[in-house]
Amino acid sequence: MNDMQTPFQIPSDVCAPQGAFSPRRIQALMLRHLYVLRRSWPRLLELAYWPLIQMILWGFVTKFFMGHSSWVAEAAAVLISAVLLWDVLFRANLGVSLPFIEEMWSRNLAQLFVSPLRDAELIAALVLMSLVRTLISVTPAALLALPLYDVWVFELGITLLAFFTNLLFFGAVIGITVAALILRFGLGAESLCWLGIFLLAPVSAIYYPVSALPEWLQWVALSLPSAHTFEGMRAVLFDGVFMWNHFFWAVGLNAVMLAGAALFFLYMMKRARIKGLLMQQGE
Repeated sequence: MNDMQTPFQIPSDVCAPQGAFSPRRIQALMLRHLYVLRRSWPRLLELAYWPLIQMILWGFVTKFFMGHSSWVAEAAAVLISAVLLWDVLFRANLGVSLPFIEEMWSRNLAQLFVSPLRDAELIAALVLMSLVRTLISVTPAALLALPLYDVWVFELGITLLAFFTNLLFFGAVIGITVAALILRFGLGAESLCWLGIFLLAPVSAIYYPVSALPEWLQWVALSLPSAHTFEGMRAVLFDGVFMWNHFFWAVGLNAVMLAGAALFFLYMMKRARIKGLLMQQGE
């Protein structure tokens, strides 16, 4: 037994009594977190992500306002409506991805698929749950906008339903895609729930028209249902005109993207079963 060699030697000061201050223990704990950070690209991305996105988004807002000072005086209703509709998109995304992550947190995915539940039924349940969560989240804010800011978003009437539906389905597209990626890369990628949706914020034309973007970004914006929806919202509020072309583009893009996201999720679920990832849901 005395001839057996340990695979590594633990420095003596790391094992020092708790009362003694040890820089080596600080180093050991830092290394533990650095190793996790090094092996998790979503965490690395998140470190630089938020300052970058905030700078880009509010940079475009500021640039647009500087050249359209008269627009600001008339834009209170438009900005508040944009904030509320943006939250529809954000909550619709979380309404799909968070319930899926909660199943992974509770280590319940494997148990779910022991039941007769089909993958397509799981997608349908997540989308419907997204609708419920979004309505609960957004309705109080929409009602409070009237006494606080004298803005009644429901005056949009039937057009509000068109905007809400398009953003709900686009949020579901992002949520399903994120759920598929988390299924593949594990809970270390759970920050994609927030990263994915905010990545699209600068090119969704939430607070400014698509024309305010550089020309090389405008085609990216117009390939997203969200940009068409917000452009349609501004047309209704400023000009009283419902832009059918933006509506049909949003519906068509949503249909294609929702089908693509569902197929991607089904593919990732199939790969997870083959690789046994349903039983290994950690980092």
